[in-house]
Amino acid sequence: MSRRSLLRGGAVLRGALPVLVPSTSTLGLLALFGTAGASAWAQQSATPVAPAVHSLPQVEVAEDAIAPNGRLDLDTPSDTASRLGLTPRETPASVTVVNRAVIDARGAQNTQEILRAIPGVTAHDAPGNIGVSYRGFGSNSIAQLFNGINVQYSIAARPVDSWIYDRVEAIGGPSSFLFGSGALGGSINYITKLAERGDFTEAQLRLGTQNLREASFGLNRRIAGDGGAGSHYARIDVNRREADGWTDGTHGKATQMATSLVSDFGGGVKHTLAYEYQDEHVDRPYWGTPALNPVTGTMRIDHGIRSKNYNSADGIYAQRVQWLRSVTEWQASDALQFRNTFYAYDALRDYRNVESYRYNAANTAVIRSGALLQRHDQDLVGNRVEGVYKGQLGGLRSDWAFGLDFSVNRQTRFPNSLPGVVSTVNPYVFATERFFEVPGMVPGFRPDRGNKVTTTGLYLENRTALQPSLHLVTALRHERIDLDLVNRRTVDAANPATFHRGYKPTTGRIGLVWDVAPGASLYAQYATAADPPSGVLSTASFADVRNNSELTTGRQAEVGGKLDFWQGKGTATLAAYSIRRSNIASQDPNNSALTVLVGEQSSKGVELALGLQPAPQWSLQGNVTYVDARYERFTQGGVSLAGRTPTNTPAVVANLWASYAITPQLQASAGLRHVGKVYADAANTTSWPAYTLLDLGLSWKLSRSVTVVGRIRNVTNKIYAANVGTTFAYLGAPRTADVALRVSF
Repeated sequence: MSRRSLLRGGAVLRGALPVLVPSTSTLGLLALFGTAGASAWAQQSATPVAPAVHSLPQVEVAEDAIAPNGRLDLDTPSDTASRLGLTPRETPASVTVVNRAVIDARGAQNTQEILRAIPGVTAHDAPGNIGVSYRGFGSNSIAQLFNGINVQYSIAARPVDSWIYDRVEAIGGPSSFLFGSGALGGSINYITKLAERGDFTEAQLRLGTQNLREASFGLNRRIAGDGGAGSHYARIDVNRREADGWTDGTHGKATQMATSLVSDFGGGVKHTLAYEYQDEHVDRPYWGTPALNPVTGTMRIDHGIRSKNYNSADGIYAQRVQWLRSVTEWQASDALQFRNTFYAYDALRDYRNVESYRYNAANTAVIRSGALLQRHDQDLVGNRVEGVYKGQLGGLRSDWAFGLDFSVNRQTRFPNSLPGVVSTVNPYVFATERFFEVPGMVPGFRPDRGNKVTTTGLYLENRTALQPSLHLVTALRHERIDLDLVNRRTVDAANPATFHRGYKPTTGRIGLVWDVAPGASLYAQYATAADPPSGVLSTASFADVRNNSELTTGRQAEVGGKLDFWQGKGTATLAAYSIRRSNIASQDPNNSALTVLVGEQSSKGVELALGLQPAPQWSLQGNVTYVDARYERFTQGGVSLAGRTPTNTPAVVANLWASYAITPQLQASAGLRHVGKVYADAANTTSWPAYTLLDLGLSWKLSRSVTVVGRIRNVTNKIYAANVGTTFAYLGAPRTADVALRVSF
């Protein structure tokens, strides 16, 4: 049973359902948050919470426990929103922490399902276009981090099974001052489990529809020492999943492993060595369903082809990812601590598919096109040295964080594409070719271009107590980004042999947090960000950057509040923001091979999150967001699109989760999700309607260490689009069911 997970949202009810999550501890917190985070944990662990999970006399709320679907956790430090070890309540921004207890309580199978807990976020997992929308901006304007490291490539955020993750944290709005360019809409940080103090074992077996078979295992052990200085703890978490897809011929299998060794050498020195491995292979991946003509107004699909797959018979998507991190921490004194993080990342991704489908004019046949053979070979090596100092400034309490981050990010792409028609087939009864039977497609990879992005970033962050109840929080980051492109194909005027572009963005944040009453605070902040001009620099083409000497710039003003109410039974957060992004890149109307900086995009929105424990048996948590996203100035093909809404950007997203303890051993849960209408094209002539999804769950605690959980997802079998294009809809999964057996001891 995890003491840290308990305080992060583990104990649902005293005497009801003990936490169904892995254990964690002070040492794991040190490895992730540093001493400030560990101190906060130690203070909380002094409260009489842990004994609550050892007795089953009656159903009553544990005073200091946080139910996974109940009150919001505003008082656990988040490393994603600040490097000072601030809690969400102390941070002048909208901060969400989806901890392990919440992941388990909602049955999130992978990282994309975890993202549903973040107010306003939508996501889809189309194989070649992993999409996330946050505060009105898409993936290229959102930093998706892995243990605080930005790989600067949106496809790197493909769904990974949730078993190896401890939590996911997010901060809304510009955060380039923390993690570098590409974080205008927000930052999302996937944080892996690490070794902890203590010995425990946990396992899960899950079976479900579409031949789902999944086995997961975790082991944490002290391997040396007596628990004090000189002690070493090791951990391994492994997951294996295999299932058929809900479309014809699709079959996927994936393996994830996360290992770590945490060592306490004494003298305030600790070291964490972590290695992660991910392997995924999808046979005949699904790329979308063609929309019926005319493709204008509200999009329609033929329900009779919902499960049809028009990809090649042997189409594939495959990836192999490896991570290595070495983190050394030194508590030099009570006021000063240092951390050094060396990291290395290696990824290889392969595609072999026919990816585009559309109806003929009469809707009697499907035209298949867009054969693509592609390889992405990426590696990232970097080092971050940082420190935290807690002291005084002019007699005022003032804490500082500072650091230097250096990285080299290389990616080589090997595309071989044939955009023409491959075949025309009957929508209902058809057979597709093997990929290399497509005329012009032959095995083998030929490199196109190599991108090398070298980044050096200096940052400084401060929190000063102007008064005991009023804190000024500021941050500043300056980067030097060097992009070097190497052309490995034909050299001509539009595609030189080599090309270099340098960028020097400076971004920051200034905010005030006012504790107006116990458990209630207000904040205001202004922040700036810098984005790549078109796409991401690690995949930018010559046309993307040749005429673009600057990154796009963004700025945000935000106000909000965080509140405990109803004698501690409820918590709420409210944020209102306005974001503006300038220098958007668009195609040169006189030369399609070039892009130029034009236009401006904005979003204004409100986010409300609420958590309640209205009665001992009940836990309720929900959020609702509204965003008005639009192009302020934007031209496409010589036509002004000012006032239009960016594609796949819903105005309204709402979520509600509820848990009810029927008995101390039996708990029911439900999740409701509503996503508003989205547009399929920048001109807003085509749209997909709003939809609402319902999930249900039931967990039965057989003993202290064994639990069975059953779930039905998309109970109403709703047909909905997770992503839309001008001629297709990438549909979400139909109704599915699964049963999981969990064991922990």
